Amino acid sequence: MALLLIFLGFLVGAFIISMGGGGGSFYLGILIGIAHLSPSSAAATSLFTALPALVVGTYSHYRTGNMKFSYGNKLLITALPATVIGSLVSGVIPVTLYTWAIAIILFVLGVQTLRKSFKVKPSSSNLKPWTVYLFGALSGLMVGIAGLSGGGPVMAGLLLLGLNMPQAAATSSYTLIALSIIGLIFHSTQGNIAWQVGLLLMVGSLAGAAIMPRILAHFDPRKVTKILQPVMGILLVLMAIKFVI
Repeated sequence: MALLLIFLGFLVGAFIISMGGGGGSFYLGILIGIAHLSPSSAAATSLFTALPALVVGTYSHYRTGNMKFSYGNKLLITALPATVIGSLVSGVIPVTLYTWAIAIILFVLGVQTLRKSFKVKPSSSNLKPWTVYLFGALSGLMVGIAGLSGGGPVMAGLLLLGLNMPQAAATSSYTLIALSIIGLIFHSTQGNIAWQVGLLLMVGSLAGAAIMPRILAHFDPRKVTKILQPVMGILLVLMAIKFVI
């Protein structure tokens, strides 16, 4: 079991850091489905596990020069308070209402990302820069209410706003550090962290998160975007479906 958790952590860390997420939904799936933790404990352990890998991956992204702090800071303006609000009201909002709302939003974002991926010519109707605030707020609510990483809407927003995949991944990882810290503080008071399981996943994820940005830096950003952007769109759609089944 220990080796399996380390291996799964490595895969999640390597894959998610290249996609600009924190891996919350993946970690939750492992913690609940394989480690058999309760949802509240899995949420706290997921954020605890993801945070160190995010820090390592963000530093590696920073060294590549792809990080766009102006977009990241705009995201944080709405994402940080949304995380706090989401954490405070998480026990009040009906689970069914929240589940369907997030599923619909993720599905729409996924479809938009896929459409953008397969357009031959750039569209003249790109989203306005201020819409990044909306994606930041949604990300914060996902972290605060459900203990997810919130990387999905952040990445979708950054891609739809014109960043290429390496830039969006780097900027997303930077913003998710702050959200994960706040989410961890709140969720750790609601569910116990499973330290042994979390540490095993963390060891693997740290290795994956440290290695992958350096590998991506050796490839053409346009080719990386062409390959990974539709993957991101498909993942968003699958996440939306998983939310409601």
